[in-house]
Amino acid sequence: MPNKVRWGVLGVAHIATGKVIPAMQKGAWTEVAAIASRHRQKAEDAARALGIAKAYGSYEDLLADPEIEAVYNPLPNHLHVPWTLKAAEAGKHVLCEKPLSLTVEEAKSLLAARDRAKVKVGEAFMVRTHPQWLRARELIRSGRIGRLRSILGFFSYFNRDAANIRNVPEYGGGALMDIGCYPITTSRFMFDEEPLRVVGLIEKDPELGIDRLSSVILEFPSGQSVFTCSTQLVPYQRMQFLGTQGRVEIEIPFNAPNDRPCRLFVDDGRDVFGGGVSAENVPACDQYTIQADVFSKAVREGGGAPVSIEDAIRNMAVIEAVFRSAESGRWEQPRVTDISSQQSA
Repeated sequence: MPNKVRWGVLGVAHIATGKVIPAMQKGAWTEVAAIASRHRQKAEDAARALGIAKAYGSYEDLLADPEIEAVYNPLPNHLHVPWTLKAAEAGKHVLCEKPLSLTVEEAKSLLAARDRAKVKVGEAFMVRTHPQWLRARELIRSGRIGRLRSILGFFSYFNRDAANIRNVPEYGGGALMDIGCYPITTSRFMFDEEPLRVVGLIEKDPELGIDRLSSVILEFPSGQSVFTCSTQLVPYQRMQFLGTQGRVEIEIPFNAPNDRPCRLFVDDGRDVFGGGVSAENVPACDQYTIQADVFSKAVREGGGAPVSIEDAIRNMAVIEAVFRSAESGRWEQPRVTDISSQQSA
């Protein structure tokens, strides 16, 4: 049996208590040993419900626990960097929810802290370790669809609750930060390149102030990615990868179910009626279990975080460029400097 990494969780966010912690508890390499909240009772209630041994009434107390080796940070977006910094400075490895930061410069502040503390810091894009994405990438790299030239994506849900942190601009709310980051990171992952320039069209909610409908074009050296994301549309998600000889489609690319197989559709392009489409089932799995175990295994055996700070910086640079483009009405280039020499812990 592996020597499990002992994790602490900062906060009792729904994504943590409802999805990530139960998944982490199923891991072969991962043990959730503590949870903290600014309200001790909330921490104790969550610990009792989830069978977690320790509950803390402050994040600082959890970080001071010498038995905790790694921290999962699912706090609101504007608290990602401050508490990831504190955790790294306390000698803890950190898996931080996406987006890792609100800006490129903020994310870059984590590099020195990570390297100084000699810890691993990663961004929690669980899709990047999900078997359906690894299989889709394998199909594309094998030449199954010829040369990848175009990516099409859509990701949406409906939420107009003014009290929800996803609808608060100063907390890093809005469609692009919350869900648009997914087609960006996966497009970069599939092309295995960085965008040369981007253009974005953004519609803001006149009352909430967040971007509620965003459409984006990313120009890569090898092709283009086009996607739309919205926090005020019917729930829907899909990603398609089109090559010179075929097409791969991921049915549920981001909120992959953990209780049934996922499906990829591979089209050889013989006709427009689907005559050349075959389905591939990817066995049921929990992407949050895999994410935590891959990170924990890296802690035990060495190697970098699955999605490094450097990768998070490059993703944020694209997001910033999209926002600039929406304001300028022009193509904009992602701005990334001073990270090429940095190495993942």
